Amino acid sequence: MLYDSPMTTYISLLRGINLGAHYKIKMPDLTVLYESLGLTNVQTYVQSGNVVFTSEETDRARLEETIKAKIEEVYGYNVPVLVLAADELRRIAQANPFLTERNADPAHLHVTFLAHPPDDERVRGFVPPMSGEDEFILVGSAIYLFCPNGYGRTKLTNNLFENKLKVAATTRNWRTVGTLVEMVA
Repeated sequence: MLYDSPMTTYISLLRGINLGAHYKIKMPDLTVLYESLGLTNVQTYVQSGNVVFTSEETDRARLEETIKAKIEEVYGYNVPVLVLAADELRRIAQANPFLTERNADPAHLHVTFLAHPPDDERVRGFVPPMSGEDEFILVGSAIYLFCPNGYGRTKLTNNLFENKLKVAATTRNWRTVGTLVEMVA
């Protein structure tokens, strides 16, 4: 008798695709690419590389490398890929200190997802640039951002966090985070 392996729901976040003229990938094509890897129940959300899927694979790092390698093979793009399990995304969303501690306007909130928690020494040595009213709170592998003047005006960018913390990062607005949580429910 054959037993089905349990499927895990994941969310992959691709960094830097479909921004301006760079790294163009149509979402239907991305769906086909994921399905070619044996990933199932593939759904994309908006054009910025948010993909919900299921897999028997339990090693997130292996999934990240497999997806990244396939994108490079098919498109020639070296795109950072972060993969989170659905429960991990839910925990990050539920723990947003800007909502739980001060009920900030969600329209001004973002989450920068890190590939892994940064080294404690790098965190202690990190002095962010003056960025007006912008604030951030690092919790594990998530950086919660409050940008009252918009993310487009903040100095608290993926590049800043990657350069200072030496870990891959990609940011999503709070509406996108909420929609992804709904998609994995």
